[in-house]
Amino acid sequence: MLTDSELRSKVDTIWDRLWSSGLSNPMDSIEQFSYLLFLKRLDDTETRREKQAIRRKQEFTPQIPAELRWAAWVNQPAAAALKHVKEKVFPWLREMGAAKSSFRQYMEGAEFKLNKAGTLIEVCNLIDQMKISEQNQDVQGDLYEYLLGKLSVAGRNGQFRTPRHIIRMMVEMVAPQPNDRIGDLAAGTCGFLVNAYQYILEHATSSDILYDGEGQKHLVGDRLTPEQEKFLQKGALTAYDNDSGMTMLRIGSMNLMLHGIQQPRFFYMDTLSKSFNDEKSLDVVLMNPPFKGKMDESDINPSLPTRVTKTELLFLHLILRVLDMGGRCAVIVPDGVLFGSSKAHQEIRKTLIEDNRLDGVVSMPSGVFKPYAGVSTAVLLFTRGGTTDLIWFYDMAYDGFSLDDKRHLTPEQNDIPDILQCWQHRVDAEFIAQRQARLETLNQQIAPLKAEKLLLQKEMNRLLFEAAIAPEDDDTAQQALETDQQKLATLEAQIAPLRAEIDQLTRQFWVTKAQVKANKYDLSASRYRQVEPDEQYYEAPQVTMDRLLKLEHVMAAEVAELEKLLGS
Repeated sequence: MLTDSELRSKVDTIWDRLWSSGLSNPMDSIEQFSYLLFLKRLDDTETRREKQAIRRKQEFTPQIPAELRWAAWVNQPAAAALKHVKEKVFPWLREMGAAKSSFRQYMEGAEFKLNKAGTLIEVCNLIDQMKISEQNQDVQGDLYEYLLGKLSVAGRNGQFRTPRHIIRMMVEMVAPQPNDRIGDLAAGTCGFLVNAYQYILEHATSSDILYDGEGQKHLVGDRLTPEQEKFLQKGALTAYDNDSGMTMLRIGSMNLMLHGIQQPRFFYMDTLSKSFNDEKSLDVVLMNPPFKGKMDESDINPSLPTRVTKTELLFLHLILRVLDMGGRCAVIVPDGVLFGSSKAHQEIRKTLIEDNRLDGVVSMPSGVFKPYAGVSTAVLLFTRGGTTDLIWFYDMAYDGFSLDDKRHLTPEQNDIPDILQCWQHRVDAEFIAQRQARLETLNQQIAPLKAEKLLLQKEMNRLLFEAAIAPEDDDTAQQALETDQQKLATLEAQIAPLRAEIDQLTRQFWVTKAQVKANKYDLSASRYRQVEPDEQYYEAPQVTMDRLLKLEHVMAAEVAELEKLLGS
């Protein structure tokens, strides 16, 4: 997500300039912005390649003709720059992809619609000021997400990007390999495939090459075989989207190309429809399918349950169809999929557990997709075929950002590192034993503090009563109460970090297939997580009765005193 306020401000300015130049259709603005951003990032990539070649003392082979590079035309007079882009740069851009690549296919009908020279230069200068190459993030997708948020349709049809850190978490958990056929059946900007590709390259890059002197990553994949390199470029990554306007397909293809995929396989296709019949064609599926829509029964592929119209359920059936035996999946679903009581909900959960191996469920807090949607979601991780015996759960509370509409960075509140560590060591007996031992130690440390807290609350309860009935000139009980309140605050400060660590350690847990089956295959983390609540202090009934009697005597004495005053 675009968290930098300065970048957001520049995007807002670009949006205004594009609109005032005559691009009244918001999708046109997004598309034209994407073309310019793509050209800028191509130039940045070329510069980085050149520096890398110099660092390695290798010959540099340019991939962009010098006269077409960003720096060659952006500083020309405005009219000349616009003419150059329209007549030279954009025609080259349309044909730069490989002959059979999806990029080349979808760019055939692309138009450069900016006709005001001054606007072109102003927008380009703003893009330069963003210093995108220094951001160390998937900025193009972030900028697109931010722009899409300006549309009235944003979020209504699930057209918002999955947060990058959630994508990376899912990719690391699935751990795609160089020979895997990896796909996204509703790809959007292709963020999942980009991150899968980067994951493979990173794990195939020698450690002495991975980072340069400035700490920047260089994902060169030098340990890949020539066959693996060829497969990664031409066959490993496959994406689909049903954006009939082609904007998403172009943006996704550009995103793949910017990250090194020279022949993107990103196809226009409604994968739930009768037109899509792939079976056992993928080894890995990574996706966040749209889950607010409903399909027309007449267009649902007959291999899918035609009486089910909810897309989130249909996509799960589809994933099982396209995964080869042993294939792995990480998919985001709304919470309703976990506990929905309809026959369709129960059947897909039963299928995942009885006919396949449901490996894990990561329950995510409701703010992960804000400001676009507030629905609670989860990540399902499963393997096609196999047997489910135990299901690993993690009840995520924080994802490293505030869970409100602003989504500010909160690195101190982030469960994702622990999720990844727990997932990677979920069958490591030593790791599990260490966490259990730590949990027992923490419980031993917190137990006397909790007991002391209960005694203190009991004393404070007594003092509160004594202060209430004390004569006006006697503040002994009130002073003692204030002293104990300070003690309680100190005690809470001692308990808080212990309680937080206990809470963290109990977020991971295992559930047996029998438990889930007994609950109609309910996969809600809250149903199974064992959380020991803090004991609450309650006054003994007899003490309460004694105090009521004492209060009654005090009140009676005060009434008698009042009657004396009235009688005199």
